[in-house]
Amino acid sequence: MYIDNENFDKWMEKLSKKLNEIGQNLQSLINTDTVLDPNDKLLDNQDLAFLLKVSFRTLQRYRASGKLPYFMISHKTYYRASDIRIFVQENADCKSYERFKKENQLDKQNDAKQGG
Repeated sequence: MYIDNENFDKWMEKLSKKLNEIGQNLQSLINTDTVLDPNDKLLDNQDLAFLLKVSFRTLQRYRASGKLPYFMISHKTYYRASDIRIFVQENADCKSYERFKKENQLDKQNDAKQGG
């Protein structure tokens, strides 16, 4: 197939615009690393149910009652690790919380956060 200079220039201009657009999109993605605190992790329903040893329905009840903060992205539920720590501290008895801390090494994480 033969393309004359005029059509070639038009195609190159379209290609250049598209590449610039993709470059801008990539740049905006690169700058998203500061959305969350670097020490904070996200957990989904499956992660949290496994961690707390509860059912998905129990997590749903905690969310509905307002006890457990969450957010959704594309119909998937996520939790911040910092919110989970607060939830466990407020809702567990002392022995259960100490066992949870030990099992999940929260003391080491908190020490690392505080620099010591």
